[in-house]
Amino acid sequence: MRSELQQELNIFRETVLRFIDNEIAPHYEQWEKDKIIPKSVWHQMGEEGLICCDIPEEYGGFGVSVDFNFLVIEEIAKAGYFSLACNLLVHADIAAHYILNLGTESQKQKYLPGMVTGHCIGAICMTEPGAGSDLQGIKTTASKSKNGWSINGSKTFITNGQNSSVYIVAAKTDLTVAGSKGTSLFLVDGDKQGFSRGQNLHKMGQHAADTSELFFDNIAVTEDDLLGTLDQGFLGLMHELPRERLGCAAIGIAHAEGALNLALDYIKDRHAFGQPIAKLQSIRHKIADMKTQTELHRIMLEHYKELLANKTLTTEQASIAKYSACEMECKVIDEALQMFGGYGYMQEYPISRFYVDARVQRIYGGTSEIMKEIIGKSVIARFE
Repeated sequence: MRSELQQELNIFRETVLRFIDNEIAPHYEQWEKDKIIPKSVWHQMGEEGLICCDIPEEYGGFGVSVDFNFLVIEEIAKAGYFSLACNLLVHADIAAHYILNLGTESQKQKYLPGMVTGHCIGAICMTEPGAGSDLQGIKTTASKSKNGWSINGSKTFITNGQNSSVYIVAAKTDLTVAGSKGTSLFLVDGDKQGFSRGQNLHKMGQHAADTSELFFDNIAVTEDDLLGTLDQGFLGLMHELPRERLGCAAIGIAHAEGALNLALDYIKDRHAFGQPIAKLQSIRHKIADMKTQTELHRIMLEHYKELLANKTLTTEQASIAKYSACEMECKVIDEALQMFGGYGYMQEYPISRFYVDARVQRIYGGTSEIMKEIIGKSVIARFE
């Protein structure tokens, strides 16, 4: 069964690689300068069937394995176009699946077909100025009104913040309970009165990925906009986080593999002491370490993908993948850049972009420290 899937994935990979070569590579530098990826690119990807591949056919997708979704973002990350990989991850593997798994039939019919075509871009709005990895500390509220709720507050560091059409917003709906209780999720359209996008934030890396502040000023929402069960939004978030964190691991591993490929190409041409540096033992040993780490993480990822497809991936496993893969990604890319010497620090060399794009992987989606806390608590609990 896996061999048949692999054959299909190999055929699909050819389509993805062709799209990268023809539609991404020639324009990516301009997108980095503009600090946004044009919506027309999303439309093109939708036409090619590269977005939300695993969404069921009744909502416009192909209903295929999650492997197809991950292949798209992995190949884009491996090629070094990490902003687009992250934007797609948030849209196709996070936002779309919140709606698929938590939404009503009406909500699915309203949003998912457009998300498949790329005409409706999605964003997840959890992080706030005072609440990042600790989602229990959110301050945005949804107060009961005559016809539903009124949302007030702000979010920050929101991926797809400028381009999105629909925002999944976490807000407190019951202020009488503490912590994660009393949180609900709402679908907020980008043209809602009272909703405003702040500046497109200036980041160290991932410049083409629009990352924004968002503001909610008495936004009126109704029962039709409630995503999932009232006051149970935190449970919905926890249910979807394993997929998000495995997605971060997937693009991190692919990103490291891409950096290793760049290093391998470079060390054959760069000379020191009268020979290519590839002939130096110290370089060969570093390459051995980098290859070993990417290979081990690739094996873990492929196993965890199967678990995700079978809906048996645990929070602990997803946290292990996210923590280990993103730490490895940064280390491998750092070693790759070092092999370039001074040229690695120059922006015209792609490895420099790999380096700055990777750093935030250890922060968003749950910091490495939070991942270790989740893993540690989970392991210890089994022995109590």
